[in-house]
Amino acid sequence: MKKITSLAPGRTCLFGDHQDYLGLPVIACAIDRNIKLTAEQNNTNTFVLNMIDIDEVRTIDINAAFEKLEPRDYFASSLRVLRRYGCVPNTGYNITITGDIPINSGTSSSSALLMAWIRFLIDAFGVDHEVTPEFLSKLGYESEVLEHGEPGGMMDHFSIGVGNIVYINTKEPFSYRIIGTGLKGLITGVSGVPKETIGLIGEIKGNALMSIGIVKQNFPDFDLHASKIEDFDRYRNCLPDRLIPFFEAALKNYHYTKEALKEFEKPVLDLKKIGELMNQHHEVLRDLLKITVPRIDAMINAALRAGAYGAKIVGSGGGGSIVVIADPQIEDSVIEAILSAGAQEAYAVNVDPGVRTIENIEIKK
Repeated sequence: MKKITSLAPGRTCLFGDHQDYLGLPVIACAIDRNIKLTAEQNNTNTFVLNMIDIDEVRTIDINAAFEKLEPRDYFASSLRVLRRYGCVPNTGYNITITGDIPINSGTSSSSALLMAWIRFLIDAFGVDHEVTPEFLSKLGYESEVLEHGEPGGMMDHFSIGVGNIVYINTKEPFSYRIIGTGLKGLITGVSGVPKETIGLIGEIKGNALMSIGIVKQNFPDFDLHASKIEDFDRYRNCLPDRLIPFFEAALKNYHYTKEALKEFEKPVLDLKKIGELMNQHHEVLRDLLKITVPRIDAMINAALRAGAYGAKIVGSGGGGSIVVIADPQIEDSVIEAILSAGAQEAYAVNVDPGVRTIENIEIKK
């Protein structure tokens, strides 16, 4: 009888929110809040999933083909994707799932659950492919985004699958590289306001792509990847007023992400400089893309007043969480300030090495 335990971390986006669907780069990192999946073979034909934190039990037939997918049913879509790679369940498991990643907060609890599930399935039933962090990340992306036709990008799956601090180049040909394994003074604050993912991303993505399309019609040589902030004035006049902020946001966010990459590539990190870039990035998300809510703004202002170097909203927006960078010596007072500003939770986090199996043993019954 097999017992397998897999673990997948949450993630936070340091730079590049609302960039990956434009083919622009992202800097993200896995954080040491995680989803843990413990599975014991039960010699039946069913997976019995006990999701303790949401008080839900689900039973899945190991032979189910899932010809029709329910929205956001990632257990089903990943089984469908994995079958194509030769991972075919042949026995059932009783599975217990627990975690300490806040749900619907912009720190990728759903992607972490999916990645822990994929890691378990491969350990239990094998797969016709070399199992690398990159392969696991691609499986996550296929299962969550492609299979469901959702508007998300690859950031979540690669942050969790590859771990560490990762620079993700989302344009074709896609590539990534680990640019750090630790970042001192990292804090997450959870607003308790549920984020609004799919509608918000779809709308902002649509407007951003439309603005870039209009610029390209008027300036056929325009290349977003070669663009600079100072180009903005040259192009803005061809855009209708309502689309100008989306185009400006794309240029500015791209610029701050490139500047941040230069900082991460230095042998000693200048937290203050990274924090300043984070603040500039947040201003774009707040003032141009307008994805913040009053509680998020209050948490960020409180963190900065308490002496943090930088802070920004994370993810699609409309609620969710913030990431803060501060001198590690004042972490406690920054956390206190974020909580007093109305946060549901705030805590220091460390960079995590990514999805992994922590136990794979035979148990005697």
